[in-house]
Amino acid sequence: MDCPICRNEPMIVLELNEIEIDYCLNCEGIWLDTGELELLLESNEETQNLLNSLTTNIQTKEKSHKCPICNKKMKKVSFSKDQEIIIDKCISNHGIWLDKDELRDILNLGRSDKNNKLLELLNDMLGKE
Repeated sequence: MDCPICRNEPMIVLELNEIEIDYCLNCEGIWLDTGELELLLESNEETQNLLNSLTTNIQTKEKSHKCPICNKKMKKVSFSKDQEIIIDKCISNHGIWLDKDELRDILNLGRSDKNNKLLELLNDMLGKE
């Protein structure tokens, strides 16, 4: 699969907690197929509140990108809690695109023990501190 940001730049597949994620070595963005974010996040009330906070964001200056699967323009959506994280979501429900560090930010918002272990694994995989 090619990166929707870098175009024609193939992404590599990494396994994070038994879930395959597509990662761009160039821009460090991550593609998650539909349902993979929910699998990465622990199912608890705080996580459910976070997922329920996902709303369409029509007032952003961020450039829209095309889905790497269907090539249709994705819509901007945001998680709103302590901070706002704007991500791209395929309108045909193929998945979501996370720019550099946005998965880390979302896992931080979840704040469960499982998410902390995922953050450590993600940091180890990507060579981050």
